[in-house]
Amino acid sequence: MFDLLVIFSYLLATLWVGLRAGIGMKSIEEFAVAGRSYSSLIIFMTLSATFLGGGYTFGLAGQAFDKGLVFAFVLFGFSLQQLLVARFIAPQMDRFKDAFSVGDLMGQFYGKGAKILTGIASLLVCSGIIGAQVGAIGHVFNIFLDIPHLYGALIGCSIVIIYATFGGMRAVVATDVIQFIVLIIALPATLVFGLIAVGGWGNLEASLPAAHTEWLGELSIIAFLSLFFSLFIGETLVPPYVQRLLIAKDAKKTARGTMASALLSVPVFLLCGTLGLIAHKLDPTLESTLALPFVIKTVLPVGLKGLAIAGLIAVVMSSADSFLNAASIAFIHDIVRPLRSKSRAPKRELRLTQITTFIVGISAIFFALSIKDVLSILLYAYNFWAPIILIPLVAGVLGKTIKTKQFYITAAISASTCLLWSIFAESGTKIDGLVIGTSIHLILYIIFYKINTTNTPNK
Repeated sequence: MFDLLVIFSYLLATLWVGLRAGIGMKSIEEFAVAGRSYSSLIIFMTLSATFLGGGYTFGLAGQAFDKGLVFAFVLFGFSLQQLLVARFIAPQMDRFKDAFSVGDLMGQFYGKGAKILTGIASLLVCSGIIGAQVGAIGHVFNIFLDIPHLYGALIGCSIVIIYATFGGMRAVVATDVIQFIVLIIALPATLVFGLIAVGGWGNLEASLPAAHTEWLGELSIIAFLSLFFSLFIGETLVPPYVQRLLIAKDAKKTARGTMASALLSVPVFLLCGTLGLIAHKLDPTLESTLALPFVIKTVLPVGLKGLAIAGLIAVVMSSADSFLNAASIAFIHDIVRPLRSKSRAPKRELRLTQITTFIVGISAIFFALSIKDVLSILLYAYNFWAPIILIPLVAGVLGKTIKTKQFYITAAISASTCLLWSIFAESGTKIDGLVIGTSIHLILYIIFYKINTTNTPNK
């Protein structure tokens, strides 16, 4: 009963804080970037809460349960890209003070059509990731509170939809701070009690299949590198992360917050992977998707168990709200607005964005019902982003743009390559189509850029 009180108190507090944060909002810009007033600490907390979603907790623990700690090492691809973003991309963001979406940046670099295409890609990748998080919310409620998966998804997602709809980025950041504090206490506590329950790391390692604690596990070097680079490029500069780069007071604070979040991701991934190993030790017959919840239910005492369950809900909600906000911004600001000949009044555009947030959130619930492997659906969703948008976006931020027509050519070829490779070659080669498509885009982009700079040095 006490655990239930902790969980529902957390949910009510999150809803209250989110709604309070959105009071007085008047425009879509406030909905998207919340006044650009945040410190390095807040950037660190909101970025960390956002990346620690269902895929990097539930999904990672489940994969580690099945295949070993190698999947924590795979996720270091994400850590590496965050370090590079902090070093090279974040310091450039003071140049884009008028932007509040990825579409704004791409439109500035390659024209209105590129903004619309980016809006479509943003909507697709965000919708897929939202679905994965909503599915994870349903699992948490089902496992811990014995609420059917559908109703659990409805309860958890309804809270997210309400505060994300009415509070926008202010609500997302405010709730992210709470969610970060809860998870940064709950996850390490679960690890400590888990290791005590299995007799320490030495006893745990001795009881596992040898491959579970080896660097590559049962993966070939090609399969490992394919997964590593899929995580490296797949979630780089996806819409919610770009929004975080645009909400700080200045670029220095953005860079510091991003760097701290990148560094935190390394021990967190190792922690979640180890929890998967602990679950394997406690019950090797367990369904892998239940690994993390099983450890929490088995090893934690009353009170701390409620906090850990709230932490699991927190990590999922903190990703869901961020991608939900980004999806609605992408649809209204990057797709609908450029297609209209007349602009709408700020308050009307804000209302349309809020309505879109609500609709996307409800749609995600139904999509989530078919999701079991959260990490796999994340990898699939990345196909809508990296092969098309990533290379020209990074190049544009660094001041290395190509011509608009060339942008469309490279995007079309790389997207087609990714699709065809995924259908005909991926299973045989163990190399993800995402990696191939993005690599082709990089090669073509460099060729076009060299041609342009050779012919017109002052371009």
